[in-house]
Amino acid sequence: MQNYRDLKVWQSAMELAESVYRITGPFPSHETYGLTGQLRRAAVSIPSNLAEGHARSTTRDYLRFVGIAQGSLAEAETQIELVHRLGAVPTDDLRTMLEQTNELGRMLHGLRSALTAKLAPSSLNPES
Repeated sequence: MQNYRDLKVWQSAMELAESVYRITGPFPSHETYGLTGQLRRAAVSIPSNLAEGHARSTTRDYLRFVGIAQGSLAEAETQIELVHRLGAVPTDDLRTMLEQTNELGRMLHGLRSALTAKLAPSSLNPES
């Protein structure tokens, strides 16, 4: 695979980021620099870290960026739950977004496992 845009996990992360922007659009303006901004940054961080990791020269670096993407996903899930609890996101939207985050989490775990397996046989090679 030559381009990060070809990765299903990156495409799924982009879809989640789009969903986050859609649901946060109608949030109150006083939240622009609060929860709205924080949630948007977390969501955008996921595909961004996948792209950056893919562009790195070593598997070890790529693996590190996948880990960062997983952390950003957990952050976004927490914030999505919070905005639902605050009444800003209806239950149906919450379910849809949590389905997206669950699927994306499985994909990130799979990518991390594949990269770890690729790294394991060459653990003595500092270029990995």
